[in-house]
Amino acid sequence: MPGMQRFNSLRNAVLLFVLLPLLGILVAVGMLGLRELEGQMMRRLQDDIELVARSIRLPIAAAMVRGETDAVHEALDSVFQIDQVFGAYVYDSAGERVATSGPRSPLLERRRDARAVTAEGTQGSVEERRGREVFSFFLPLSDPAGQVVGLLQVTRDLSRFHDYLARLRWLGGSALGLLAVVFVLVVLIGHHRAVGRHVRALTGAMEPIGTGQAGLRVPQRGPDELRRLGTSINAMIGRWEASEQGLREQRAREAQLERELRQSEKLAAIGRLAAGLAHELGTPLGSVAGRAQRAARRLPADAPAQAELAQLLAELARVERIVRELLDFARQGPLNRRPVELAALIDGVVARSRQASSRQDVEVAIERPEALAELRLLADPLRLEQALGNLLDNAVQAAASWVEISAERVDDRLLLRVRDDGPGIGAEAVERLFEPFFTTKPAGQGTGLGLAVARAAIAEHGGRLVLEPKQQRGACFLICLPLSERASADVERAVRLT
Repeated sequence: MPGMQRFNSLRNAVLLFVLLPLLGILVAVGMLGLRELEGQMMRRLQDDIELVARSIRLPIAAAMVRGETDAVHEALDSVFQIDQVFGAYVYDSAGERVATSGPRSPLLERRRDARAVTAEGTQGSVEERRGREVFSFFLPLSDPAGQVVGLLQVTRDLSRFHDYLARLRWLGGSALGLLAVVFVLVVLIGHHRAVGRHVRALTGAMEPIGTGQAGLRVPQRGPDELRRLGTSINAMIGRWEASEQGLREQRAREAQLERELRQSEKLAAIGRLAAGLAHELGTPLGSVAGRAQRAARRLPADAPAQAELAQLLAELARVERIVRELLDFARQGPLNRRPVELAALIDGVVARSRQASSRQDVEVAIERPEALAELRLLADPLRLEQALGNLLDNAVQAAASWVEISAERVDDRLLLRVRDDGPGIGAEAVERLFEPFFTTKPAGQGTGLGLAVARAAIAEHGGRLVLEPKQQRGACFLICLPLSERASADVERAVRLT
């Protein structure tokens, strides 16, 4: 198969369908021309012999009439001196040879042959004499009255003529062969320079593309047709890569949707469990806390049991906080949307965090443009405060010295960032960061529901909550909220751009 492919190459096609017919036409024209040349030379030779014969016809005829044989011999000898004449012969009217100059002619050995030639008049013929081809021209000799008195035969050797023709054929064949070689070389070199090298570059560039390598393009060089072919191939490759990229993105989206579906189903199951658990624990915990508080009020302030009751109340408060977080996580009711002033929302969250936090050494800074001072959102204030408060509480607990809340508007989207200067989040924890009950805090210091609750609240508002990558120090969480219905569809794109 590779050999067949090489045979069917463009170069061989040019040789087979262009050069070979051209050489065939050239050979045919050369052969026809050579044959025409041979015919013309043969006619010229015959004309020369006829001219010689007619030049001595009258003197020989007059000598024959007078019976002067010596004059006939002299005339023949003068003709034989001509290089073109091989022999000259004179016959009488009876066909008997009268005079001879040169080799004896076997053509008219018999008398009746001489009589026949004499009767027929002018005649030319070819005979072989002593291994050599000879052309004979016959001319009747007449007296002044027009009576035939004899026959003149002048011959010419054709061997040198045929030798010349053979050399001419050899030279013509050699010239045709050399011309064919030159044509082949010209076609091969011309094909390589004009087409072949560009086609090889094109096919060579196509081989790695066939293996699936992306970003490759074929060269656009050579004649206009090859350049257009390269342009078309590159356009086709571009469309193929775009299609492949689209398929990859579609598969990635489908995988993401499948993961989100599984996560949603998982969260729904966890939410139902958390709701049931919180409901079952809420009433007993409230009863125990109430009894402990009444007991503490009844005992003297310096009673030894006061310390035990204080510790019991602290643990009950922690359990109540866990139950409250479970209820927040399980909450799936409709949002109570109403206009919310962004500045008041952020200030209120920061104030409550400062009051409840044990980290009073951490500075919380707010950075927002003046243009956003009176910005109002259509949102559920409780759910939004809960999400922003969870992010702020986590940042304060992880920070070394400061936490910053910033706000900016990009088109019809609101971007809120909560940044801290803490140790940051390890790569192994990023994948599970928003999973329920996953926490990087020591045991007993966190439920792992804060980020899950915050993400769910933001998602209910049509937004996204993500961890911004590649922070030089600490961690930065980004909230992207739509400010209009149209912007809600662009939230995911905005998150990718940031």
